[in-house]
Amino acid sequence: MIEGIISFLKELKVRNEYLFYFGLLCVILSIVCIVLTKTTSKQVHGVNAWFKPFKFAVSIGLYSWTMAWYCHYLFDFNVTPFNWTVITLFGFELIYIIFQASKGQLSHFNISTPTYSLLYSLMGLVAVLVTLYTAYIGLLFFTQSFPNLPTYYVWSIRLGILIFVIFSFEGGLMGSRMNHSVGAINDNSNWWIVG
Repeated sequence: MIEGIISFLKELKVRNEYLFYFGLLCVILSIVCIVLTKTTSKQVHGVNAWFKPFKFAVSIGLYSWTMAWYCHYLFDFNVTPFNWTVITLFGFELIYIIFQASKGQLSHFNISTPTYSLLYSLMGLVAVLVTLYTAYIGLLFFTQSFPNLPTYYVWSIRLGILIFVIFSFEGGLMGSRMNHSVGAINDNSNWWIVG
């Protein structure tokens, strides 16, 4: 098992060194954040403030490693602009979420000042841009052929990206409603970790 993980990480680093290290940074940040949930008492909406950056660090890290793996299969795809889009935009989002958690304040849905309103809007723009770039990569997977890969594997990549894009826009719907959920009250503090 450990050998398989080490082999996967080595291959991932070869496929895309930039997103490998960015994903690794996210893993380290998630560990720091989970430790902070046990050592600090700052709360936002009845949940420890560090669960939100933990959740985002994990999800952004998984996204980075997954897309690093997938993009390796594409023909004539310049991965450098995609790498820097992910690192720059998601890096900004992580820094802001961590900064707000350190103050015990909302990062999302915080329009209490013009600055917070602007930063919240920028996070929304980040999500849209990364989602559209991911949708474009998904389109490439639907239009290119991959004779060296099993059909079920290619379709799992295609459908995985499609599901990601659909649910990312669901997040946009939640943002437009200024609510952490759709059709429920804005208090999910009873949800373990995700809050």
